[in-house]
Amino acid sequence: MSLTLGAIVEALGGRLLGSSDMQMSGLAPLQTAQPSQISFLSQARYQSQLAPSLAGCVIVSPAFEAQVVQRTAAIITDDPYLYFARLTRLWKREHHKGTGPRIHPSAIIDPQAEIAADAVIGPLCVVERGAEVGAATVLKSRVTVGEDCKIGARCLLHSGVVIGADGFGFAPHQGHWEKIEQLGAVRIGNDVEIGANTCIDRGALDDTVIEDGVKLDNLIQIGHNVHVGRHTAMAGCVGVAGSARIGAHCTVGGGAVVLGHLSLADHVHISAASVVTRSILQPGHYTGMFPLDSNANWEKNAASLKQLSRLRERIKALEADIQNNKET
Repeated sequence: MSLTLGAIVEALGGRLLGSSDMQMSGLAPLQTAQPSQISFLSQARYQSQLAPSLAGCVIVSPAFEAQVVQRTAAIITDDPYLYFARLTRLWKREHHKGTGPRIHPSAIIDPQAEIAADAVIGPLCVVERGAEVGAATVLKSRVTVGEDCKIGARCLLHSGVVIGADGFGFAPHQGHWEKIEQLGAVRIGNDVEIGANTCIDRGALDDTVIEDGVKLDNLIQIGHNVHVGRHTAMAGCVGVAGSARIGAHCTVGGGAVVLGHLSLADHVHISAASVVTRSILQPGHYTGMFPLDSNANWEKNAASLKQLSRLRERIKALEADIQNNKET
């Protein structure tokens, strides 16, 4: 199972240094690659790994061409990381093993669901009444697509994903909770990838919406009536509370939380473990977390934080006194 460098360059472009007949047996990081494997260098901070690497071929930008001309082979391209990403897809296509039946016999599909002719439904999946699964979409094992939920074309849903569970809606009444029926659905666009065990709740009245090109990692919770704009990406364990609106081309780092009914503009980037407590209406990179410290220091700082309000008032009073003294 290998590809020649000539076949790789013919499919993906780039400028080859070395023999086009050279066979590559796999892909690997610079530090562990062997002479029959291809690797890449995308960031200058890792260039120290280039010289000692045993990789038979390295994908680099023109800035590093001088450092690879003596190697057995190299591919020169403007964006090595993008090239590597496309190479992984080429590799999988060329070496993909047969996957058995398009719809696994253990899957349960309601007669009133609509499944595209080339969609793939894995073992133990459930597709409920009125649900739609688009062209070339793949549902891995144990995916559940709830009633009336719609998934676009070329999507990939990993194992354990639940689309269209009830949103968390309850009305308090005399010391107990009365359920609010969730009457909306979930609409997922094209080219969306959703990681294992991620849950996207159906809307209470309107639909929960995930636009084209969104990428969601594992173990993410998307609450009811959330709207996620196109090509936004979220890392593992993110939580987005109900009715939040996330713009296009945003990123949300792992473990971050976006509170309900807030809005994030397009091109907003949230650091890992941050808690978004207010709407963000301007593009940019935002961080909201308390720095890690020893517990003793953290407790001292936390105690100081409790005094900030009183200190603020004292500073305002001192500023007022200074201003009065200047005027007199």
